[in-house]
Amino acid sequence: MGGRRILSFGMGPWSGCEGGLAMTDGITTRYGRIIIDEEVAATIAGIAATECYGVVGMASRRIKDGIAELLGRENLARGVKVTFDDGQAIITVNIVVGYGIRISEVAHNVMHKVKYMVENLTGLRVARVKINVQGVKVNGGA
Repeated sequence: MGGRRILSFGMGPWSGCEGGLAMTDGITTRYGRIIIDEEVAATIAGIAATECYGVVGMASRRIKDGIAELLGRENLARGVKVTFDDGQAIITVNIVVGYGIRISEVAHNVMHKVKYMVENLTGLRVARVKINVQGVKVNGGA
């Protein structure tokens, strides 16, 4: 796995336990062991963010010369950072929004959708979702 950190989660519907997942050494069920990579949570968060109205796309976590790089659908996880504090995820999402859309509303919607999707698809507890608006895209035209 060459330097990639794999996160394993315990508790949740697969183990018959109540509540969300917390970081542990893994979860073993009668069917086997479940390990969720942090990139899985990042990909889910990226997909959820791009489905929100007003989001033009994901931006790279690195800005070059003050210009945000708009990522394609195959690189959505590159615009998301997932860290953990006390077994709960802190997700940072870097987005580009469309011109003329109320940025605070877009950010609010992205926060809620990312939290909902990551928690429901992985069982992971999400403590916070941080939104970094890296740019505003103006649609082409005269």
